[in-house]
Amino acid sequence: METPGEKCAVFGVYGKGLDAARLAFYGLYALQHRGQESSGIAVSDGKNLSRHAGMGLVANVYSESDIEKLSGYAAIGHNRYSTALGSCMDHCQPVMIGDQIALAHNGNLPSTKLLEAFLKSRGVSSKDLSDSYMIAEAIALYVSDGLSVEDAVAKTYPLMTGAFSILILTPNKMIAVRDSCGIRPLCLAKLNGGHIFSSETCALHLIGADYVREVLAGEMVVVEEKGVKSRILDPKAKERLDIFEFVYFARPDSVLLGQTVYEARRRSGIKLAEESKIDVDMVIPIPETSLPVAVGYAEKSRIHLELAIIKNRYIHRTFIAPEQHIREQGVKLKFTPIPEIIRGKKIAIIDDSIVRGTTSKKLIEALFETGAKEVHFLSASPPVKFPDFYGIDTPNQKNLLAAKHSIEEMRKFLGVNSLHFLSLGGLVKAIGVKQEQLCTSCFSGDYPIDLLERKSEVDFSIKK
Repeated sequence: METPGEKCAVFGVYGKGLDAARLAFYGLYALQHRGQESSGIAVSDGKNLSRHAGMGLVANVYSESDIEKLSGYAAIGHNRYSTALGSCMDHCQPVMIGDQIALAHNGNLPSTKLLEAFLKSRGVSSKDLSDSYMIAEAIALYVSDGLSVEDAVAKTYPLMTGAFSILILTPNKMIAVRDSCGIRPLCLAKLNGGHIFSSETCALHLIGADYVREVLAGEMVVVEEKGVKSRILDPKAKERLDIFEFVYFARPDSVLLGQTVYEARRRSGIKLAEESKIDVDMVIPIPETSLPVAVGYAEKSRIHLELAIIKNRYIHRTFIAPEQHIREQGVKLKFTPIPEIIRGKKIAIIDDSIVRGTTSKKLIEALFETGAKEVHFLSASPPVKFPDFYGIDTPNQKNLLAAKHSIEEMRKFLGVNSLHFLSLGGLVKAIGVKQEQLCTSCFSGDYPIDLLERKSEVDFSIKK
């Protein structure tokens, strides 16, 4: 309900005989949940690249004629949720360097000093450039020196300090590369003799592609007419996938680190029931991420599950600003409690996380106004105490409710009868992988990629 903003999505198609742009469109359509601000597709016809991009949802950015104009056998696509420099057409991706290099980036570089220094040494100003554009410029400069595009990527790799799952398209090659911690997801699949890259496996089902494997942390995968080849750019790389993919970001039908996201969330509900036993009449999930959590919680606690909060799914898909009276209703624009179910009952509401707490507070007020006798709040993840620098739109640390308040203080702020969080250990067990395979920075303050100059923005004294 009040989670950090989505990361971005990348999707790639390479294969002679494939309608690459059309397949990319459907791939991005399936990955819409990862970013709703803009979308773009770049395509290769074997000689040059062309691009179409626009602000808004995938279904609104492209028309049939747009797809027909993007003729070619290879394409990369991107859905954007802004993590830096704001939301405007100038920052739509894929970014293009002439008509020879296109780049789509999921993630964020907390430090761009090395890239800026390199670009400056080559006479290129980095002012107002996004981290994604700086990466593309650096690769293009190395290519202009006579390097192959894959060697140019390898030379640029040490200059990128942060999280990235990147797709690069040239007239005859497609390259996928992940950072040394693999914080952003990326997988490889096959389709009719061609190759597919996707941020999540859920997009593979829609186009009928067969999953092959995840692109490894620190790996570069090159696809060209001769086939597929792999190159390890960092032999010391170690997987640390962002734990928030399991908590909130990934679609429930995706598979990450061999684990189905739906099952990981359901198991987190079971763990939450084991750790937090409460006396209530019913369990109510806040749509939609917490639905499988609530299923697991109800299953384990044997408390009745009700879908008594309705999400107004399309409220943010209109360009018409709400009238003042409607705007003042706040959370009611997005969520509607059902009075006939809630009135006079002791209820437990389940959400995936608590960030600022302001929206949660308003919903809780609405539940009491609806007639709830008691409201107990359960979070399917630990308190979010630290900001993210790897591609999530989190607020400044001082605006994170858990960063400056105890659980009791948070309970009073929210106005609930009790407040419960799933422990980090319980969450990791529910996911089903080792904790060292996950990036837990938002909960633990353990940042696997050095923040460099951004460290000053974090109060590490609250780690315990």
